[in-house]
Amino acid sequence: MFQIGDIIIYGTSGVCIIDNIGPIDSPSASKGRTYYTLHPYYSERNTIFTPTDNKKVQMRSILSKEEATSLINNIQEIKCVWANDERGREVEYKEAIKQCDCKQLLKIVKSIYFSRKEKIAEGKKVPARDEKYYHMAEESLYGELALSLGLEIDQVEELVHSKLEET
Repeated sequence: MFQIGDIIIYGTSGVCIIDNIGPIDSPSASKGRTYYTLHPYYSERNTIFTPTDNKKVQMRSILSKEEATSLINNIQEIKCVWANDERGREVEYKEAIKQCDCKQLLKIVKSIYFSRKEKIAEGKKVPARDEKYYHMAEESLYGELALSLGLEIDQVEELVHSKLEET
């Protein structure tokens, strides 16, 4: 169980801070059930209430600085996955994003990063689905890595792109 003040990953909402733990006063809340009150780290506008025993949405601690550094330093070992079928890729992307696993998110970023470069060099357009999932993966991944490494999001993006160029 997490504690008040912990910074966690909460599903596709990404990095969140736990503001409170306890029952909530809402008609839709189950009586006697304990909830986390979360707010997304990069957005002050939203509040999320989720049961502490929620098994449907992935919740985990953010990566440590060492884990984040290792992930970035070993970026060349991450294999690109590329299904020729656009729908097949979308299934892979959705599953990776649902898992909230940084290695899987980095796999999406790496795969689409190189595909985009190739398409642009050929004068072709990048499929809209690829762009959509590329940005979703970047947002989740870079937000977490920025906190873990004590950097700004744009610095993490530059770091990842420079590491990708080294591969």
